[in-house]
Amino acid sequence: MTAPRAGSRLSRAVIWAVLGFIAERGDLLAMKPSTAQIKALESRDPALGTVMHRLPPFPDLPVATFRGPYFHVLARSIIYQQLATKAAATIYGRVRKLSPGPRFPTPDHMLSLSQERLREAGLSHNKAKAIRDLAGKMICGELALRGIARHDDAEVTRRLTTVWGIGEWTAQMFLIFKLGRLDVMPSGDLGVQEGLRVLDGSSERPTPDVLLDRAERWRPLRSVAAWYLWRLTDDR
Repeated sequence: MTAPRAGSRLSRAVIWAVLGFIAERGDLLAMKPSTAQIKALESRDPALGTVMHRLPPFPDLPVATFRGPYFHVLARSIIYQQLATKAAATIYGRVRKLSPGPRFPTPDHMLSLSQERLREAGLSHNKAKAIRDLAGKMICGELALRGIARHDDAEVTRRLTTVWGIGEWTAQMFLIFKLGRLDVMPSGDLGVQEGLRVLDGSSERPTPDVLLDRAERWRPLRSVAAWYLWRLTDDR
């Protein structure tokens, strides 16, 4: 989509409404830093730059696992919280099969399922409660997500964290991997902390405050730096 010329009848509000609709369908245009931005990041932090040359390039956003309706993406994130990938994938598959159709359950269908049915699929009490709270807030309109892509990071985080069981980390994953925000730093993420420990050859993981301070040199591509720190721990 190209920006309208001055005097165009297509208002900014309409543009944002269209972009929000596209994002909710899971078809948000790929977000990727420019070559110049990547080179600048490598220059600002040579140690990170060395890692960036060695590892695969930063992917287009949103990534495949974060495509689809907002409810599906957020429910999946809740399922994956604090679980090993294999275990989370198994539970996610069971929850998906609770849908009467081929897609992940809708908010309406999720609320029709009992807590016991969700527990039988492998969800903990807290995760079942969180997903049902998400569904309920979306249905009643308390959580307005349509057009959320036009809001800044703080507002997106504020809205998402009104849901029981969704905290800052889940909101940050949504910002990075669903909305394609390039300057988010999940300083409380243990994987990012471990990545910086490895990068700097430290004996201990940095605290969130230390990580945030170091991340200042990575602006405006802190999401990119975080992605490489995650990959650095995978590469070991």
